[in-house]
Parts: sequence; structure tokens; C-alpha cells
Amino acid sequence: MGLNRMTAPIIGAATHAQNHHETLAQGMATFVDELTAGYAAYADVDTRDPSERRRVAALVRARWSSGGPRMHQIINRTVPTSVGRVPIRVYLPTPAVRSPVLVYLHGGGWVMFDLNTHDRLMREYAHRAACVVVGIDYSLAPEATFPKAIEEIAAIVRALRHRRLALPVEFDRLLIGGDSAGANLALATTLLLQSQASDSAIDGLLLNYGAYDPACTSPSYDRYGDGRYLLSAPEMAEFWTAYAPDDRDHPLLSPFCADLAGLPPSLLVVAEHDVLADDSRRLHARMHAAGVTSTLNQYPGTVHSFLEAAAVAPVAEQALNDTARWIQDR
Repeated sequence: MGLNRMTAPIIGAATHAQNHHETLAQGMATFVDELTAGYAAYADVDTRDPSERRRVAALVRARWSSGGPRMHQIINRTVPTSVGRVPIRVYLPTPAVRSPVLVYLHGGGWVMFDLNTHDRLMREYAHRAACVVVGIDYSLAPEATFPKAIEEIAAIVRALRHRRLALPVEFDRLLIGGDSAGANLALATTLLLQSQASDSAIDGLLLNYGAYDPACTSPSYDRYGDGRYLLSAPEMAEFWTAYAPDDRDHPLLSPFCADLAGLPPSLLVVAEHDVLADDSRRLHARMHAAGVTSTLNQYPGTVHSFLEAAAVAPVAEQALNDTARWIQDR
């Protein structure tokens, strides 16, 4: 069903992976071990408090958001919309006056992370794809639950399409993407705009290891749910509860309850050792059945959030370059 384009060398996995007869791609064990140790250093912090959980996450992820390409200009702005004021960050990789635009939505289970935790990833896309990237600092759960974030993102997309943000660039292609919970939000926003027969149509969907099924019962949950690769089944279930305590069958919550016909060309990036892997495979099959042009890129030996490991993992570099070419082709 999928397309395997990973050519980076494979090395022996960390001990916990070897115990499960799995092999990690070069650099993945370092990524997993450093993040795991980082969170362990804050084991005495009460992360039941959302603000404390976010503070710790920002500290632990800081090492992975630093470095990388420099931008010609970065613009931070708060945009007034009909659903409130929404902070955004615009990455301009060059002085070019014409460029495609990628709206990007960070992951974090709808509960944590922000524009800073994903700063390098957004700069990588801007640089490699020669496109403008617009990151949206949408409202987080549990303070803001479904569908608040979707409404905020849709408002920014409409403002972009109608040229109300006064950016120093012209564009005729607007794509939207995200990772994990951000991929869910990107797809939900596209479905919302499509259902409204909106003139803010999306030209492409980039869906990085997304969360699409609140049931959390696929075989990949069974295989990787113990959390040895950063994201556990109980944590994912907790995220869903915080974001959407009710109405789990809403089509903007789970795309498996939605009519997918008419969606734009989509790229789904899958991490092999990830509780969410089967969500993407199943969504790809559903898209194909609905007549959507969908590409599934699976990267062996990778874990959830692996795209943030470009500093140590050749497979992350490969995936970023693959996606950059896909964006350019759109």
C-alpha cells in the first residue's frame, strides 16, 4: 500500500529496541534517549498542571529546535479574527516576491508545544522547499477544546487567501500541514473549508504521522504503546480526552467519519515505530478509495517526531527533502 523511500543507513538499535527485535535508523536511538532523559530530569514536576507540562516540554525540546537554516526574515504577528486574536509566525527564506505558502501546525497532542518547539522544523521546510511557512499558535487543550483550534486556523487560512495579512510575498498555491495532532488539525481545517464551499481552498495537504482515530485500538498501538518510542498509548488516549471529551464521531475530529472526496493532493509521512502508524496507513487507503491523490511515504527505523531529529538523523534529512520536492511539485 505504501511507498518506502528511506535510503539512510541503518545501525544497531538501542537496547530497548533490540529487546523487541527492532532496528532504529541512524541517529534515532540518540534522539529517543536524549528526549527520554530530558523528561526524566523533570520527573518531580507535577505535569498534571498544563502550564507546567508545557514549560517542561519547551525546555526538553529546545535542543531540537535550535540550529538549522537561517531565514531572510521572520515575522511575528497577532491577527485579529472573528474567533479571537491568533498569533502567527511567518518564515521568509529568501527575498523572493513570489512563493508558495505552507501553513504549518505543530504537534503536541493538542495540549502542549508551540511555535518555538517547532521553529527549526518550519525553517527546514521554508529553506528546502523555497516556500513561505506560516506557523499558527492555535489555542491548546484542555483550556480550549474541539473545535476551537480548527476555527482559529480556518480564520487565518481565509485571511491568507483574501490577502488580509499584508505579507511581502505573492502566492497562488496555499498548502496546509502539520505533525501528529497538527496533522489532524490540518485535515480537519481542510474538511471544514470544503464543507463551507469556501473560496479559501487548500492546494495540498502535508500530514506527518497524524492522529486520526480516538479509539486508539490499531495494531500499531498494541506494538508500540508502551512508550519506548516517545509516545505511548495511554498518553495518546489522554490527549484525545483533553482535546475532545465528547462527540468522538464528529467528522472534523476523526476523518474516518468524514466524506474525504474532493480533498486536495495529500502526502502522508509515516514513522515505522509509532503508535500512530496505522492511522496514516488506514487514512491513505480511505483517501485512495475516495479518489484523492494520496502518497504514503514510510520511513523504516523511525519513531514519532523523527522529523525534528535532522541534527543527528540522516533519515530525517531524507524525509524533509522528499517532502520539499513534493511541495515544489504542487
